[in-house]
Amino acid sequence: MGLTVRDQDALVVVDVQNDFCPGGALAVVEGDAVVPLANALARRFRNVVLTQDWHPAGHASFASTHGKAPFETVELSYGTQVLWPDHCVQGTDGAAFHPGLDIPHARAVIRKGLNPAVDSYSGFREADRTTPTGLAGYLRDLGVGRVFLCGLATDFCVAWTSYDAREAGLDVVLVEDACRGIDLGGSLARAHAEMDARGIMRSTSADLG
Repeated sequence: MGLTVRDQDALVVVDVQNDFCPGGALAVVEGDAVVPLANALARRFRNVVLTQDWHPAGHASFASTHGKAPFETVELSYGTQVLWPDHCVQGTDGAAFHPGLDIPHARAVIRKGLNPAVDSYSGFREADRTTPTGLAGYLRDLGVGRVFLCGLATDFCVAWTSYDAREAGLDVVLVEDACRGIDLGGSLARAHAEMDARGIMRSTSADLG
């Protein structure tokens, strides 16, 4: 299945940051393998946006904030929150983009997770499901009608970004080989099923002409 990249398409590169790559605080297995693929994909797009997890210290999504172990859950004002190791703390090396990421023509960086009381997996909307990041409006102003997604992690930040892109009225293509997942308790299969149900296309970088 070939897909032709058009001028009004955009590539959203999700959270390719040191803490999500091997050696990081919340490393995704083979997370750094997406870097060369993201670089190559980006060269095919006129419009590229990067998202960046950017938490203040003591964030509500950190297990340490609650005296609990990573991957336990707590109830926050917006629902059940999975607790993570401290990661992507503002201004730290872990929050920086992977040093191999080479996308100088990226038009915008959308930082998310800045509210100390609310997590934000999606590049479009915080986990309270009401607070926007501004990405939908930005893409709308550019006339973008279709987004391609790559990055980390498939079953969390990439998946939630894909759902919200669809809710914003965009066509969405997940570039599967340019993503890696965490697969926490079957989360990867659930994410793929949800994507299929929402009409999100799954493709590979080789399919993009």
